[in-house]
Amino acid sequence: MNNTRRKNIKQTIDRFCSIRKKLEELMSEVESVKSDVEDIQWEEEEYRDNMPENLQGSERYDKADSACTSLSDAVDSLDDMIGAIGALDFDFDDVTTCLEEAME
Repeated sequence: MNNTRRKNIKQTIDRFCSIRKKLEELMSEVESVKSDVEDIQWEEEEYRDNMPENLQGSERYDKADSACTSLSDAVDSLDDMIGAIGALDFDFDDVTTCLEEAME
């Protein structure tokens, strides 16, 4: 293999490693968003659950309850997204190893 192709493979490996890093950062961001939504959900549930009895069944209670349901649905959707990304099970090391072997 000539130096030009080796250089091109090295650049490809570098780009591929950059993609890997971006995907890992993206996964971390999605997990962070899920955590934030869970915190908001918990706060809203506390707010709803600690309403005085005379407000239970009121429009205000119903709005809080609806918000809790929507937040729970958002957490479930984020869980599904995290599971789908994790299920892709990329083998980055295998690709990198093959490219490095090609450079030899």
